[in-house]
Formats: sequence, C-alpha cells, structure tokens
Amino acid sequence: MRADRNSEWGSLLRAANSGDSLAYQRFLRELAPVLRAFVRRLLARTSSGSAEVEDIVQEVLLAIHLKRQTWIETAPVSPWVFTIARHKTIDALRRRGRHIDVPIDDFAESLAADNDEPNLAGVYIDRQLGTLPEVQRKVVQAIAVTGDSISEAAEKLTMTQGAVRVALHRGLAAIAARTAKGGGTV
Repeated sequence: MRADRNSEWGSLLRAANSGDSLAYQRFLRELAPVLRAFVRRLLARTSSGSAEVEDIVQEVLLAIHLKRQTWIETAPVSPWVFTIARHKTIDALRRRGRHIDVPIDDFAESLAADNDEPNLAGVYIDRQLGTLPEVQRKVVQAIAVTGDSISEAAEKLTMTQGAVRVALHRGLAAIAARTAKGGGTV
C-alpha cells in the first residue's frame, strides 16, 4: 500500500509540476489527512491541541507548495514530504519553546533506503544552488534544504525577513525556470 501511495503521489506531483492543476488539487487532498496523522503522532508527546496540528499541517502544505519544483521527479515523493513535515513540526515546537525527542523509528518509512548509488538528489541540489547568485543561494540553502524558517534564515544571514522572502522567491523561480527549460537534469 505504501509503495502504491508513493507511486501515486509521485505521478500526481509530476503532473502538477507540469501544470496540471487538478492533479495538484488531488495530490494535496490525498496528502493532507496523512500529514495530519503524521504531525499528530509527532505531537502526541506534547500538550499540543488539534488547532496546533492544523497550523503545522498548513505550514507543511505551504512549504510543499513553495518547494514543489525542487522535488526530484525520479526520487520517491514520500521521504521528501515527510522530511518537510518533520522539519516544520520541529520548527513549530521550537517557536513555542518546547523540546521534543523523536525516535528514529518514527521515520523508518520515510527514510531513503541504503544503496550504493550516488546521491543524485544531493548532486542535483548542489548543481542548482551553484547557479544562483550568492545571497539567493544562501537563502534557498537555509530554507529549502536545511529547513530553516524565514525568521531563522533572516537571523543567520543578517537580513530582513522581507529580503529573505524576496531572495527565496527569486532563487526558487530561477531554479524552476531552469528546470522547465530542461536545465534541471543531473
């Protein structure tokens, strides 16, 4: 079932990234309840309520929307999605001053399988980041790769949050445009 879900989500996200808005709506509709359960499970060790779960799920969906062109279409979509969800959940807990210990077993299904193949995702990301101007590269790296929030990236890079948002938007747009033109292959 999980392999089927991953395959179906991959097909939907590929279609969505090619401009199919109905596929994107279906992808988000199928993804939301799974994310809700995932975030709820992570927050089970805290005193978080259902409103907080929904807030985090909305942050995750927004991050997926902003970063969907960075997903490597030959890679499984589930690990990418659950990594974003895990980072956004931890970020939300940090903002609220809570600490959570998450056992690695909770992420067994979302971790990539060990293999001897080179990390093509890492090569692709490094290549795409290398084409960006320095400020955009640092901002995209901090937010899209590392998982920092806008405010964390602004603080680390000594920039305003507005400047970070602009650099992120421009950097992701440049990568998306390059990928659409066929310059995004490994």
